[in-house]
Amino acid sequence: MSLKLVIRRLLFLVLVIWAASTIVFFIPRLSSRNALRERFGELARTGGFSPADLEKIIASMNRQFGLDRPLYEQYWTYLGNILHLDFGYSLYRYPTTVTELIAQSLPWTLGLLLVTTILSFIIGNLLGAVAAWPRAPHWLRAFATPFILLTGVPPVIMGILLLFFIGFRLKWLPLGGAYSVGVVPTWTWTFFFDLMRHQILPGLALILGSVGGWVLSMRGMGVTIQGEDYVNFAEHKGLTGGRIFRDYYLRNAMLPQVTGLALALGTMVTSAIIVEGLFGLPGIGTMLNLAIRANDFPTIYGIVLFITIAVAVLMTIVEFIYPLLDPRVRSS
Repeated sequence: MSLKLVIRRLLFLVLVIWAASTIVFFIPRLSSRNALRERFGELARTGGFSPADLEKIIASMNRQFGLDRPLYEQYWTYLGNILHLDFGYSLYRYPTTVTELIAQSLPWTLGLLLVTTILSFIIGNLLGAVAAWPRAPHWLRAFATPFILLTGVPPVIMGILLLFFIGFRLKWLPLGGAYSVGVVPTWTWTFFFDLMRHQILPGLALILGSVGGWVLSMRGMGVTIQGEDYVNFAEHKGLTGGRIFRDYYLRNAMLPQVTGLALALGTMVTSAIIVEGLFGLPGIGTMLNLAIRANDFPTIYGIVLFITIAVAVLMTIVEFIYPLLDPRVRSS
């Protein structure tokens, strides 16, 4: 990959992050709603302090958050804070910052998303390739059919079904939470196995909800590649079926799938966040649900912006990996 192409893609990444940051900054300010007034208005109704005290608190918070300054000053300060990954303070957990909340919940989301994305991508592509390979056994090719039938079921609906049948009716696995109530997180095998039991259902919901799409797309690519000249040439050379499948068939069919992975990252992240909230995992999804219920607008905007930046960075990384798989892109 040429240096010019790398610089161009990095500049495009910066442009995407700047555009997302600008949208997140201006959209709340176009609305007539005041996040501080709504939040402290709720506290005033439950706490019983006077309207005069409420106005003093709002004025003080406006000065602290810099909301009393001109809009252009707020914007430049906001962009400078974004460069330092400073998303401001949380309203319902003040004085905790949004960055601290994201740092606390990110390992849970990252672990769930990383494992399920890798597994669904590998399983789906292998099943799709086998389903289209004419030399594969019939029973192995038919094994991909159930996953194809699940393509139209969103991960959230899949999670609800798993919760009801496996968790509620059969009681094989926990209904939710990161680990059992009363269990203290420690570096022991007991805690590790308890933690894994709570991750099985959300992981299955994400995998079963996405693996069918990979099976379908890989199966289509496999059917297309079967008639290519290099595959026919490898067969006439007398190469073994396993080598043809691995080096000539699977490797070339994987190239468009890597592009599809980059395009599907946004959907995968969104699905993982929603499933987290469904199963009550202490990840970014649960944090976002709590912020929405508490009218904590800084936390909502900070999480949305962080997810946007993360997806843009992941897509750029996938673009850099693609030339390693296809030498034609590397030399162009």
